Amino acid sequence: MGALPQLVSLRPYVPRVPVAERHRTEHEVHHVATDLSAWSREHVRRLAETGAEHGVTLGDPPDHSPDGVLATLRKKASEAVVHRPEPGLLLLRDLRELHLAAAENSLHWEMLAQAAQASRDSGLLALVSSCHPRTLRQMRWTNTMVKNLSPQILTSL
Repeated sequence: MGALPQLVSLRPYVPRVPVAERHRTEHEVHHVATDLSAWSREHVRRLAETGAEHGVTLGDPPDHSPDGVLATLRKKASEAVVHRPEPGLLLLRDLRELHLAAAENSLHWEMLAQAAQASRDSGLLALVSSCHPRTLRQMRWTNTMVKNLSPQILTSL
């Protein structure tokens, strides 16, 4: 069985209301967050496949399809409040949550890598080697965005 059953809590963070949708008017945030969300869904899929190979069922990721009434409402709401200070605070909160979730997952990837090395599980190590760098990139992006946006948003209140 190896290390995977002990680390079933490793589930890449996929936000309930995707940041990309909520901050559609912030173009960089929208586009990068869309990419990061796709990476997270891919990580969930790959973890589930690897789990199945180890006899562990991890479940399905939540569905955040961009279609439907809720997506339309989120789009209209993001456009309506773009000129108020609250969207900036919401963006900082979302970036903080994304960063903390990525940091937690980075630690999980590290633990999984150590367990894969100890058990000589080359497939699991390949998964970690492929996915962990993307998680680190998520952390760097969110950290950079917080550093760049915080002064303007927090001093405009």
